[in-house]
Parts: sequence; structure tokens; C-alpha cells
Amino acid sequence: MSESSYLPLVAILRGVQPHECLSLGRILVDAGYQMIEVPMNSPTPLASIELLAKEFGQDVLIGAGTVTSVEQVKQITAVGGKLMVAPNTNADVIRAAKQAGMYCMPGCITPTEALIALDAGADALKFFPAELTPPAVIKAIRTILPAGTLVCAVGGVTSSNMADYMAAGCRGFGLGGSLYQPGISVEAFKHNAETLINRFISLSQPQENQA
Repeated sequence: MSESSYLPLVAILRGVQPHECLSLGRILVDAGYQMIEVPMNSPTPLASIELLAKEFGQDVLIGAGTVTSVEQVKQITAVGGKLMVAPNTNADVIRAAKQAGMYCMPGCITPTEALIALDAGADALKFFPAELTPPAVIKAIRTILPAGTLVCAVGGVTSSNMADYMAAGCRGFGLGGSLYQPGISVEAFKHNAETLINRFISLSQPQENQA
């Protein structure tokens, strides 16, 4: 699976309930999202992942976030999850995810962690939390990464600061609180989903043309 196979914008549904995940997933898919993450510290996350994978898994990359153990990787793949997003750099977890055929986006915050993650087989790097790795920091770290490394910012990303991170070399994002929070109305969620993806697309096209 190449990094260009999916739009690198991860919709993070932290706290989502199984009974609402399909309706929210439909809004995301209709808006153009191709990567959906249910963090493992959500209520019954495996049930939500299984529902989403069965409904949208043919066209959209469905999986879990906040993955911190090899055992969790096994649980996620057992219900059809194909995306592994982690908050940290754990080479054993990364290797297990790649051996299971998953798209792997581990978290990192230093050059050492970034290179360890890539060496273990990571498909993309998640700089998390972005509040601690502002654009200037990510720009500096990118200078020592292999060419073509997909760098994503996660944590505190909004439509207003996407441009700064993209100017620093980020080509993808994880969208959490600016997209979904438990209890949000369907109308507000739809507005957030469309606003964020439209902002990303409007910013990414000029950058691709300049590359």
C-alpha cells in the first residue's frame, strides 16, 4: 500500500459509540475522507471498527488509534481493521502491524523516534501532539528524514493552522477535537467534516503544483 493510495487526512472519532458510528462514517465518506480511526480508548472500539469496516472497508481505510500493544494489533485485525495509528514509537507494535498487512502511522516527537519508526516499517509519521511540535520543529526534523516520508501533524490541528503545518512540510493530518467530540450534533459534525477537508484540499493542490 503506497502513501498515495489514500487521502492523508485521518478522521479521528475518539469517544464514538457503535450505535452512531455508521451514520458518522457515511458523512465522512460522502465528504471524501478515506481514513477513519476509532481510538482504542473509545467505548467498545472494536465493535465500532467492525461495523465501519464491514460497511466502508472496501473503499476506505478503517482502523484504530491509540494502539499501544501487539495484542491490540491482533484484536484490530480480527475485526477487519487495516489502519494502525499509535501515540508513540514502539518498534514491536509497528512490526506486528506491518506483518498483519496494516497501514501504520506511529506517533513520534523527536528525530530519534521518527527514524526508529521508519526503520521498523512505518508508512507515515504522526507528529504528536502537534502543540509540542510546532511547524518550525517539524520543518527542522524533516531535513533528516528520507525523501518521500509522509509527515502528518496530529493534535490541535484546525482549519486555521493547517497552512502553517503544510508550509513546514506536512502532507497529512489527523483530525480529532476539531472534527468530532462526543455529543456533537449531526449537523455540526457534517459542517466540521466538510470545512476541514475542503480546507485541506484547497491547500494541498497549490503545494503539489509547486513541488
